[in-house]
Amino acid sequence: MPQPAEPSASHTSGSLLLRLLGAVDRVTEWVEKIILGSSVLFLAGLLIVHVLGRQLFGNGVTGQVELTQISLVIMTFSGLGFAVRRARHISMSAFSDQLSGTPRKALIIFIALGTAALMFYLAWHAGDYVLSIHDRGRTSSALQIPLWIPYLAAPVGFVLAGIQFVLTAVRNLTSRETYRSFSEKDEYDAIPDDGAL
Repeated sequence: MPQPAEPSASHTSGSLLLRLLGAVDRVTEWVEKIILGSSVLFLAGLLIVHVLGRQLFGNGVTGQVELTQISLVIMTFSGLGFAVRRARHISMSAFSDQLSGTPRKALIIFIALGTAALMFYLAWHAGDYVLSIHDRGRTSSALQIPLWIPYLAAPVGFVLAGIQFVLTAVRNLTSRETYRSFSEKDEYDAIPDDGAL
């Protein structure tokens, strides 16, 4: 009876790398979901309480505008990595759509690595900005919230997005298929044809 062939060392190390990167992807997704979910629930609750307070008691939540702005800043920058993971980020694909095979994959890898470098560069500058706000002791006008706390979402969001672009590049370097993100293959959904124009 023939013995099954043992997997090669390169195949084993490649699958180990993908499992490790998959774990990184899941952890960052969990962090993003917690931040985004909490922000959305907080913002929805804040607005509901504010409107009810104004309608029933003639007085809304103090600092509602500041809290809304802070929540939107947090959601915007925390959503960067989530959008990249789901391949829902803006992409100018007119040129890459004309390519196929290895040239298309090479271009996707180049764009992912270039964008990752840009995200880490922006994270560095955003971190400097947050530190300068912290050192100056700036606070919001109504509630006196230290502004470095909500603005910390900017460098964190840029880092999470950069990690996702690196994961996309590595996935394309280690897989036969082409991927738009670590988990999303590069394929288009068929446009439904219902016969009506």
